[in-house]
Amino acid sequence: MDAYAAIIERQGGEFVLDNVSIEDPRDGEVLVKVAAAGICHTDLTVRDQYYPTPLPAVLGHEGSGVVEKVGRGVTTVKPGDKVVLSFSYCGTCPSCLKGHQAYCPSLFPLNFMGRRLDGSTPITRNGQEVNACFFGQSSFATYSIASENNCVKVADDAQIELLGPLGCGIQTGAGSILNALCPEPGSSIAIFGVGSVGLSAVMAAKASGCLKIIAVDRNAGRLELARELGATDVIDANTVNAQEAIVAMTGGGADYAMDTTAIPAVLRSAVDSTHNMGETAVVGGAKLGTEFSLDMNNMLFGRKLRGVVEGSSTPQVFIPQLIAMQKAGLFPFEKLCTFYDLDQINQAVEDTEKTGKAIKAILKM
Repeated sequence: MDAYAAIIERQGGEFVLDNVSIEDPRDGEVLVKVAAAGICHTDLTVRDQYYPTPLPAVLGHEGSGVVEKVGRGVTTVKPGDKVVLSFSYCGTCPSCLKGHQAYCPSLFPLNFMGRRLDGSTPITRNGQEVNACFFGQSSFATYSIASENNCVKVADDAQIELLGPLGCGIQTGAGSILNALCPEPGSSIAIFGVGSVGLSAVMAAKASGCLKIIAVDRNAGRLELARELGATDVIDANTVNAQEAIVAMTGGGADYAMDTTAIPAVLRSAVDSTHNMGETAVVGGAKLGTEFSLDMNNMLFGRKLRGVVEGSSTPQVFIPQLIAMQKAGLFPFEKLCTFYDLDQINQAVEDTEKTGKAIKAILKM
């Protein structure tokens, strides 16, 4: 099948738009006509080769659209179904069978290696193979080959162009609160970095009943939006020592903290801003091999640090929950979103990464 795709050809380069060919779905696969796809920070870290996805590649992992065709053995979706595409997992290992799909041992090869596990790719350009299968979807294209596992069926009347970011970034922020940290009503939380992941965490913290929600960032516009979405306090890290301010305003430290920045010094500040028995989630994806330090005695007195991938979610369960929360007015993630046409992808990246005009850019196909 002919399709149109945005391709990263070299490290740090711009996206190149070109015609490609996409195979029919194999056993267990689904061909999706992509309606829209969110741009996530992970797409840009792969562009910069922080993770070793081989290039040239079609990226994109927050896709949504309509099922066009299914391969043999697919039973959970059919042609005509609206779907959100999330991350890929094996579905058969102990982690997956226990409902911990985000910690599947095959997560890295399935999502980042640019190929099916047998080494093949479903996309070619002018007869030459192009790396794909990114998060089991490569949705920066008008059509996507996904796996049955990473298709989440949604209602026929769903606003499908809006829902793609639920597959990764928004799911990650909200799930880190609702599935991983699980703050008690009345508790306090500090969220370091309020891009789309952090702002999703702010909304989830409000829905959880947190009474003190502290947003930390260097972007005044994002701090203003954080307050609108539920932050009770905001800290401009350009002018204020966030750790000291959080300890002071919480009377000794926050109950919970979350770092979305992937900056070692910020993660250290997040941990140190919690009280004894406080818990911190590290969510941001850093360059492979990045290390950070902590004071061992500070940790000794009951503090906890945990890593969270994809919001510790089962997408088929959690994404419908987020949609229901949005419909009920409890999770207005649409306020984060700015739409662009696919051929505006490089402008969308600039607005996201450099100017901050866009928090969650969504490409409409």
